Amino acid sequence: MNKSEIRKKLLKARKLNNNKNLVVKFSNIVKILKKEKVKRKIIGGYYPYNHEVDSIQILNKFEKLGYQISLPKIKKNNQMDFLYWSTKEPLSINKYGIPEPSSDQIVYPSILLIPLVAFDNHLNRIGYGGGYYDRYIKKVKKNKKIILIGLAYSFQKVKKIPANKYDMKLDFIVTDKNFI
Repeated sequence: MNKSEIRKKLLKARKLNNNKNLVVKFSNIVKILKKEKVKRKIIGGYYPYNHEVDSIQILNKFEKLGYQISLPKIKKNNQMDFLYWSTKEPLSINKYGIPEPSSDQIVYPSILLIPLVAFDNHLNRIGYGGGYYDRYIKKVKKNKKIILIGLAYSFQKVKKIPANKYDMKLDFIVTDKNFI
């Protein structure tokens, strides 16, 4: 299957399985951060959209632990930045219907929680096809170390993702069952 076929199949499966109340274990993310000896407590998340894993619950817990929270904001030319956000602050809706921070304070996360449509055992991911995260990761990795953690449901795993030179591999993927 090509990326488009995988994306279509898994988006449908995610929509059908959304009522199962599957949850990614916060403790698995904490284990990763301890293993990686994360010093800078700036975490980038995302606002769940289209039946994605709910990262807001996770961000809420990190904020209570003293982490600085940020969410992406879409810019022109399929680019994005991460802007400071607190779970107590309102969000505005972008042109895709996704909530974004109203702040204009750009931050550079040391940990990035990334939504995905499909993944494989080689830490490859398929998103929606816009390349926003791939471009952002490539840009940021030039200047700093960033830990990339994909969040998914276990049923989103496929045998092999057809990756190309523009696709950025993740460091870890955490699901409702385990992490790789």
